[in-house]
Amino acid sequence: MNKTALSVNLNKVALVRNTRHLDIPSVTRAATLCLQAGAHGITVHPRPDERHIRSQDVHELAALLKAWPDREFNIEGNPFHNLMDFVRELRPQQCTFVPDSEGQFTSDHGWNLAVDAERVRPLIAEAKALGVRVSLFMDAEPGVMAAAKAVGADRVELYTEPYAAAWGQPGQAEQLARFARAAQAALDVGLGVNAGHDLSRDNLSTFLKQVPGVQEVSIGHALIADALELGYSATIKDYLHCIDAAFA
Repeated sequence: MNKTALSVNLNKVALVRNTRHLDIPSVTRAATLCLQAGAHGITVHPRPDERHIRSQDVHELAALLKAWPDREFNIEGNPFHNLMDFVRELRPQQCTFVPDSEGQFTSDHGWNLAVDAERVRPLIAEAKALGVRVSLFMDAEPGVMAAAKAVGADRVELYTEPYAAAWGQPGQAEQLARFARAAQAALDVGLGVNAGHDLSRDNLSTFLKQVPGVQEVSIGHALIADALELGYSATIKDYLHCIDAAFA
């Protein structure tokens, strides 16, 4: 299989910028440096309150990525809030449906399709009709992957915080096995597999070695924290090395 793609989530760059009125650090400059260093894509999660990524950022990044036709733009968010407006106007390569509440601190659970399937189904169909790949943010439960396929998703993004929390702890092997089963269940029903949340240089290679078929990882918090120390270019190269090591 092809190596896993690295998509860089820039929310934390915007969060720092928003603490002042100087427009620094620049989100588009950060994206440019990451792409120049070899990142395969850019991810943003514009929440309705614009506490980090703003609507203007999304539009500027969409314009920037037109100069990088071999890279991907992934816009995350709740399709019942503001996500679909961006999808309709900008038509990114991928949108990731995330079941966040408006004031939620950070994404911390996947969709409950037993409750939400009929609500998300027409929005998935609309996004796909616009030529946008749809990924559903899901907990690593093998039994829910058939439901994700049934509502029309192209991929699932496995919510990896439970794995990250177990890293280096007695439960690490159990969590890895759980994610491996969930990924295989997704592959078995014809879904692509993405992953994200608290992945880092420490835990990424092990995850990709054990979890089959991961096409993309979206990494923000740890990567931006690393970039504060190492710079964007060196950080991206380190994460790409982690991916390479998993496929060696």
